[in-house]
Amino acid sequence: MAMTIHCDIVSAESEIFSGLVELLVATGSQGDLGITYGHAPLLTDLVPGPIRLKKQGGEEEVFYISGGFLEVQPNHISVLADTALRAADMDEAAAETVKQEAANKLLSQSSDIDYSRAAIQLAEASAQLRTLQAIRKNARR
Repeated sequence: MAMTIHCDIVSAESEIFSGLVELLVATGSQGDLGITYGHAPLLTDLVPGPIRLKKQGGEEEVFYISGGFLEVQPNHISVLADTALRAADMDEAAAETVKQEAANKLLSQSSDIDYSRAAIQLAEASAQLRTLQAIRKNARR
């Protein structure tokens, strides 16, 4: 049996996960991170994208976060997310629509466009779509 560590994933709205995990994989600002039992203490920021958990017993679960922070302590992992969603709460068609609209705004020559806001929307929608693809990939295993 693999060693486990307690993990909490919370957003501004609610706690989305609390339990024992064998592995957590997330995307930090410097790249992908894999956290297991015995990892050195760490504090890093997270970019929008999937967080993959291998729970005690081997079951995998994938969540989407819109950014936040990851803290690793000797017996605990905390993910503090701006927004965190379960797969069931995500709408692929809506994310695709937002991505397309944001991309069109960025290509627009209009002076009344908030380009930074459009870039954020594009990044978040793309990250949600990547998360849904990761969930589908895990479901095929």
